[in-house]
Amino acid sequence: MTIRTQAFDKKNIIVTGGAGFLGSHLCDALVTKHKVICIDNFSTGVEENIHHLLSNPNFEFIRHDITQPLDLNILRELKAFQVPFQGIQEIYHLASPASPKDYVKMPVETALANGVGTRNMLEVAKTYGAKFLFLSSGAIYGTSTEKTPFPENYFGYVDPVGPRSAYTEGKRYAEALTVVYRQAYNLEAKIVRLFNTYGPRMRLSDGRAIPEFIAAATDNRPITVYGSRTDTSTFLFLTDALEGILRMMASKEVGPINIGSPDEHSFQQVAEIIIKSAGGRPEIREEPHLPYTLKQATPSIRLARETLGWFPVVKLEEGLRRTIEYLRGTRTFGMESIHFDEQE
Repeated sequence: MTIRTQAFDKKNIIVTGGAGFLGSHLCDALVTKHKVICIDNFSTGVEENIHHLLSNPNFEFIRHDITQPLDLNILRELKAFQVPFQGIQEIYHLASPASPKDYVKMPVETALANGVGTRNMLEVAKTYGAKFLFLSSGAIYGTSTEKTPFPENYFGYVDPVGPRSAYTEGKRYAEALTVVYRQAYNLEAKIVRLFNTYGPRMRLSDGRAIPEFIAAATDNRPITVYGSRTDTSTFLFLTDALEGILRMMASKEVGPINIGSPDEHSFQQVAEIIIKSAGGRPEIREEPHLPYTLKQATPSIRLARETLGWFPVVKLEEGLRRTIEYLRGTRTFGMESIHFDEQE
């Protein structure tokens, strides 16, 4: 491992999955103070999410599939970043399909992005002695007969060969790989377990409840709930999610640490808030559960509160209002920057 001392005021930072919903907002936040290398293969991300950054001299987009090795020294696009001299200081590894509809459609790509892709990015971290943050998921906890929020030391109950296994087992393996590299190479490699997150730039057709509900309401169609309208889930607005991720990277913690909302809301409540804000038919229909759907765990955020000083601040009503207002202005999710202070 070669550790390169930061020679300039601005860090060189890699964000994989940087053209996606969450990754593009992370690029927005980081590029205000640092140089950002955004890596994406557009399997689920879109160019529109980062179009406004392409002319920024502190931002560079690299179209690359992270299941293939990444050699930064041969990329002419990064000449201004002086990687051989400056190195890489931080890596945020977000690249992976994240919605059930996507990882059911692309199971091989999902498994490899979390397995081989994580290994490749850990190798980059090892080469430059960079801090590494892996974005895992609350889905790794699987299902539980217990009602209590899941703490980080709960091992989970996951079907290793079920319809979601490409994602859940991919995340679990990537967590293990992150810890192995941390121990073997003395890397500062961190794990965040992110729970259900929503906000601007989500694709309306990605299969998750909130964008599907908003699309139906704005198109004046009935809202469809797969399962019972009394089923519950938790919903975290993207600015809260990003604040937790940035605090984690800036801290000495390695995790895993849950970042999510501890407040459960029924799908009936969510649908009613959306109908009130967006209009549309006040009709909510129930359909049988889809085979790949699973009730996501409710997180315990005690560790995040105590070690990071983090907790969600955006209430569901406010987050949905901001999401719907954005949609009304664009009709597609893309090209908006939501600003907040980065933690140092």
